Amino acid sequence: MSDPFDLAAGWLQEHLLIPILYRFSLMNWEDVSYNYILFALYGAAQVAVTFAICMPLEKWRPVERWDSHENVLVDVLYTVLSRVGVLPLVTYVLFYAAQVRVSGWMTDHGWVPPTLEGYFPFLLDWPVLTFFLYAVILDFAEYWRHWLSHQFRWWWALHSLHHAQRQMTFWSDDRNHFIDDLIAFVWFGIIALLIGVPPMQFPLLVLMLRFLESLSHANVRLSFGAIGERLLISPRFHRAHHGVLAAGQRSCNYGAVLPWWDMLFGTADFSRDYVATGDPSGEEALATGSYWQQQWAGLRRFGRALVRRPERRSLRVGH
Repeated sequence: MSDPFDLAAGWLQEHLLIPILYRFSLMNWEDVSYNYILFALYGAAQVAVTFAICMPLEKWRPVERWDSHENVLVDVLYTVLSRVGVLPLVTYVLFYAAQVRVSGWMTDHGWVPPTLEGYFPFLLDWPVLTFFLYAVILDFAEYWRHWLSHQFRWWWALHSLHHAQRQMTFWSDDRNHFIDDLIAFVWFGIIALLIGVPPMQFPLLVLMLRFLESLSHANVRLSFGAIGERLLISPRFHRAHHGVLAAGQRSCNYGAVLPWWDMLFGTADFSRDYVATGDPSGEEALATGSYWQQQWAGLRRFGRALVRRPERRSLRVGH
């Protein structure tokens, strides 16, 4: 029996993508267009699965209840744009093109393209373990990218859009400024190239990690227990990272999926319980504006940070 995703991807490629590529003289991308639409369908399926799992959890034991969910609807738009449009484009099409160019350049100069199996040959016989190690390495890289985004004034100006949401739900994971997302994609892509993640596995890895990140943003009173929370980041653990920082408190819990890095580098805090979220240091549009208003407000804040013009409230709320 044919895979329904394969059938749907084939139909969409034939009736949608190929006519568009032909119209704009981009038929050299025909070979990768099928996999792009396939991963877009996987992204749509992931959104559906995330909704099916996280929505009942949020109805079951919500941390907060709100009379209006208008601000959450903007986060839904972020998620759909990211998972169905941007992620397949970046994680497969652009990553594939970058890997072909880098590998070709290295081969032409007599170098062997780096792979995790090349560093550790025994992994050739353990593909599942290799996939898991890819995920661990990418999560380690994400910890440092996230930590750095809280340390630099200009970067926090962008990343604060993600923290501005006072109605945090599982939809909030993709609530990012497009420049912040661009930095993250380049960061992730470089690490993936250095360890030789295969083009077909990279988007699957990203989708898997992003599903777990969505769960960690859920508006649910859910802890994995004293042991479980030290193995996998829970909604309770990550909510502490999004908490409004009171006097004397410091930011914590930067990990995306695994709490190991926070524990190792002294940034873990398992004591904070279901704190209020948001970032009062930014303008209101970052929290309650439309998609474009949020993007523009983030760009204005970014510009002020670059020229070091002071804001009415400290930019260092993320520290």
